[in-house]
Amino acid sequence: MKFKDVKGLPPKEITKKATELKKDLFEMKIKNSLGQLNNPVQIREARKNVARLLTALNAKNQ
Repeated sequence: MKFKDVKGLPPKEITKKATELKKDLFEMKIKNSLGQLNNPVQIREARKNVARLLTALNAKNQ
């Protein structure tokens, strides 16, 4: 997910995607602690994507 793609979305859509990614991130962390996650780098990517979404949301609110 690129910031350019996120920047054009409406705030409700950004909030919805951020919530979904946070839920997925939580599940990935649980799976990683249990040793069931195949690729732990996915956690890093999910965190960055959540940060991109929240940055775009904050930019729209200002």
